[in-house]
Amino acid sequence: MKHAKLGLMLATLAMSQPIFACTMDGKEGFVPKNDLKIMVGDKAAAGLTEAQFNSVIDQVESIMTPYVTTAGGKLSVVRNWTDGTVNAYAEQNGADWSVQMFGGLARHKTITEEGFALVVCHEIGHHIGGAPKYNSDEWASNEGQSDYFATLKCLRRVWAQDDNAAIVSKMTVPAPLVDACAKQWSSDVDRALCARSGMAGDSVAKLFAALGWEKTPKFETPDMRVVTATNDAHPRTQCRLDTYFQGALCEVNVEDSVDAKLEVPGTCHGSTGHKIGLRPLCWFKPSAE
Repeated sequence: MKHAKLGLMLATLAMSQPIFACTMDGKEGFVPKNDLKIMVGDKAAAGLTEAQFNSVIDQVESIMTPYVTTAGGKLSVVRNWTDGTVNAYAEQNGADWSVQMFGGLARHKTITEEGFALVVCHEIGHHIGGAPKYNSDEWASNEGQSDYFATLKCLRRVWAQDDNAAIVSKMTVPAPLVDACAKQWSSDVDRALCARSGMAGDSVAKLFAALGWEKTPKFETPDMRVVTATNDAHPRTQCRLDTYFQGALCEVNVEDSVDAKLEVPGTCHGSTGHKIGLRPLCWFKPSAE
């Protein structure tokens, strides 16, 4: 992934035109630009069925729509099931705030229902994920913040009423994820939700690796890079997994809102004494410690 700002049209565009995040003229998205297409019926299709695709979107959309409404937008999740594009993106056109989800991404062999839910949450995060945002944009949370929001707030809200322990019991969960969730959370309910969120991150991290940019990341090998300024673009693959992981570990109340301008509210942050669940320094430069 090129370390350049991706995902937004210039602020000088007329306000009547849609403004995009996770995309630049339709060529970039949740994952960096790629030409892969996985059409309905392709032999390579090994991810979700159409029923699963719609079920995941139904659940996320029903839970998250009120939060978008409160923020001043009208959410629509556009279901491009027959489109083979392996990507997703968000856009705003006035009060119409949309998320474009594609069947090609859902059909990729690495994508689980958990991973797909995380992608929907990431795209909603561009709309309501809070600071930090793209420097020249008035609305879109940057890529790292949208990743963090996905597990910090969105998946916790979406899966709050699920039997997460039963769901996780059918997964092969890496020991470092199990151990970290057990140490951070005191209840079995929270531990299961933490593990499920981590496995959602694991699914999409495997997608990034499968598309050929980097090796598959692990929970036990965090990215030790430290940026000198917050990176708005897509972080490296290990750094993105670290972000999902830390969002799942942050114990701040899920209903404590993030802020559109301030990076501290509703998050785990060093300035408030947190040591675990912080946004990784491989993309995030704290400005208020």
